[in-house]
Amino acid sequence: MASDGSPVKDAREKQKKKKKKKSGTDRADVEETDAQQEIQRLTAAGHAALQSGHNNTALQSFRSALKAASKLREKRLQRRCAFNLGASYVEAGEPQKGLDVLSRSQPGERGERIADLQFNLATAHEALGDRTQAARHYLQAAQLYRSQGDAGAEGHTCVRLAHCHLLREEWDEAVASFQRAAESYKLAGNASAAALALKDAGKHMLQSGRSSGDDIISVLTDSLEMSSSMSDPETLGKLLSDVALSFSQMRLFSEASECYEQAIPLVSSKPHRLAVVLQNLGAVYNALGQYQQSLRFHREAAALHGSLGSRGAQGRCFSNLGFALMELGELEEAWESYLHAQQAFRDTDDPSGQWQACEGLGGIKIKMRDPDKAAMYFKDALRLLCKCQDVSGSVQERLVSELSEALQQKLLLQQRGAASRRVVPEPHHTRRTTAVRSDLQQWRREMPNGENAPHGKQHSQTTTSSQTHLQQEQERERERADHHSALPEANRNLNNTYDKAEENQQILPSAHGDVSAESVEPRPVRMNGTHPLVRSTVTPPLTQPDSDEATPLARRLKSRFCTVM
Repeated sequence: MASDGSPVKDAREKQKKKKKKKSGTDRADVEETDAQQEIQRLTAAGHAALQSGHNNTALQSFRSALKAASKLREKRLQRRCAFNLGASYVEAGEPQKGLDVLSRSQPGERGERIADLQFNLATAHEALGDRTQAARHYLQAAQLYRSQGDAGAEGHTCVRLAHCHLLREEWDEAVASFQRAAESYKLAGNASAAALALKDAGKHMLQSGRSSGDDIISVLTDSLEMSSSMSDPETLGKLLSDVALSFSQMRLFSEASECYEQAIPLVSSKPHRLAVVLQNLGAVYNALGQYQQSLRFHREAAALHGSLGSRGAQGRCFSNLGFALMELGELEEAWESYLHAQQAFRDTDDPSGQWQACEGLGGIKIKMRDPDKAAMYFKDALRLLCKCQDVSGSVQERLVSELSEALQQKLLLQQRGAASRRVVPEPHHTRRTTAVRSDLQQWRREMPNGENAPHGKQHSQTTTSSQTHLQQEQERERERADHHSALPEANRNLNNTYDKAEENQQILPSAHGDVSAESVEPRPVRMNGTHPLVRSTVTPPLTQPDSDEATPLARRLKSRFCTVM
């Protein structure tokens, strides 16, 4: 009989211990596998919630996934869960929390997903307004994506980098980033995205004022060529509209009209956008002097803006229509159009639009040989001008000259009436000049509190130019006979606002034919018109959302996630 310490019993005990240990290991392995599957399920649920716009639900899923991962020994899995949670915080509008969590997802020895991490860090800094740090991280991410051969991700990152440069007013860097994005998209086979990047590059080359016209035209032309493969009509329509606006700013009106014509059927499903394209096309035809062709677009745009409740935009269309009709000699219809414009600008409390409508009405009364009413409208225009800011001093000088012309016409008609009654008149030059000066001085006394003109220029500063105008007018009076020349400037305003046409329109003046850039949105270019280009006041990101309410920057920014654990 074997003793208690026999080799046989010892072997049995060892075998039992091995089985027990193996059973525990198997149970631990099963638990870890179950935990990993649960993390995978939570991660998938988080992504689905993000796709549906349920950010809070996504946060809950990613938090649960990170909590489950922290119980496991695999550090790589923990980093990826922290990566997703940090990115989700950024998208949910909590960038500071996102940064704190992302710091826990620093790459391991192999540096997995370091490019995406740099991208997400940049997104968080951008949402916090730290554009310097955002640009640094975006640049690092773009370089890493290039080294990985991910041209599509590089292109997207360069677009975001360009927006950071724009917000920092680094125009050259922004243009370079857009051009690099276009090249990356080309390598990735995404011609549509390349076309959009080139369009933005050309736009900001024009705004910066540092590029030659040939270079800008080359970039815009390349954008149009790349857009031929676009399948989405709305995106193509907006690209054509934006390129047309750039062509208009360069005074390439024929090219602009072609782009706008092509855009019309593509934007027909978006009434606001269609109204803007029609308005701009009418303005371009005004600039080309093709007034008969412009009438249809002015009228359609005015009707569409009216149906959409865009009263201010409707007023600008009526101003454009009034100018075209006046050039065609249809004075009665032009008069009605300017009256409609004046009322629309009153309804929207727009003094800038009002003074321009008054100038148009005054010009028509000059043509109708009604100098009393013409002078009244020009005086109204000058009073309204005092309420406007950033108006060129030349505008005031022009209005004073037009007022002088109306007063001269009034005196001329009075002299002719007196001559018909055989009354010996005073010498024309002395009498007319003295009378006009007297009327102008009376007008200045009527101005409230002797208000300053825009830019602090006193009205009296225009006296010299008015006197010169009077002397020149005597020589031109014989040539006028029954016809007076058109207003020195036309109401031809362009509009590049699409979804919020009423709120985003702002009339900004600039010198004749010049393109200047003092901010991300430049001062518009006049086209020999009283109305300059109408610019959007929306700040970058430059692509406007379709919704009526602007989404906060932190909620617009998109992060990158790990979809496979």
